[in-house]
Amino acid sequence: MTARSIACLLGPTASGKTAAALAFAARSARPVEIISVDSALVYREMDIGTAKPNAEERALAAHHLIDIIDPSQSYSAAQFRGDALRLVGEIVARGHVPLLVGGTMLYFKALTQGLNDLPPADADTRALLDADAARDGWPALHARLASIDPQTAARLAPNDSQRIQRALEVFMLTGQPMSALLAAPRESSGDAPYRFVPIALEPSDRAVLHARIAARFDAMLAHGFIDEVKRLRARGDLDLSMPSMRCVGYRQAWEYLDGATRYDEMRDKGVFATRQLCKRQLTWLRSIPERAVVDCCAGDATERAVATVLAVAG
Repeated sequence: MTARSIACLLGPTASGKTAAALAFAARSARPVEIISVDSALVYREMDIGTAKPNAEERALAAHHLIDIIDPSQSYSAAQFRGDALRLVGEIVARGHVPLLVGGTMLYFKALTQGLNDLPPADADTRALLDADAARDGWPALHARLASIDPQTAARLAPNDSQRIQRALEVFMLTGQPMSALLAAPRESSGDAPYRFVPIALEPSDRAVLHARIAARFDAMLAHGFIDEVKRLRARGDLDLSMPSMRCVGYRQAWEYLDGATRYDEMRDKGVFATRQLCKRQLTWLRSIPERAVVDCCAGDATERAVATVLAVAG
């Protein structure tokens, strides 16, 4: 049985994925349903800071895996893989065209390469690590990680609290370094009759993308991003240890509202963090040799992307 080709429109933040996806939906002879490949869009009440498609954009094509959980909850790559495979099957069964769109490369990797045997998050273990970090600082926990898993520690910054915590948690739960578990054979991803084809929107000039990132962050601020974070803080059940509040921009805005930074510092830190995210996304993308590349800096980038998706999805 020949695997059905499913187009996956991937790219860093501000590369024009949404515009290209909606242009393809308008051009397609069959109805298009978009499956989000974005770890921030899953959260409800987080609209401005995630650049979530608005109601008008969502009316142009059905969107999935957006607004599916509360910010107090978490959503894993394993959950994404299961949901995405299920949704693709349902969309195909309707005679519609599934299009995966986003920039969370871990999700795409889980979908196409399967899953490693990593344990789920454990609240008690994380509480212990948070207490250690509060007492000793994250650089000290990074040093602890380096003593048990130097390979993982070498690729993490000393203040990368989220990833340091996860790597230590994995070791505490399994007794094995995360690097060893990641190198182990993955669960088979060949259990669905699909071939996921990556189409990457990548910049020929990184400075162009950096300018777009700064402009978009400023637009978010102008459209009430700080008020959005104020509303989230006012709930009383969220804090900076949660995955939702670790999303780019939200942490910086939260710290500003705590009085830890000035407004201009918050803005600059938010832009810098988004650029760092962009860099990580591009590193992931460029490790996928079979991807089709579209220059997102080109004047006709949207048209090129649509043509490439059409060639895959029809």
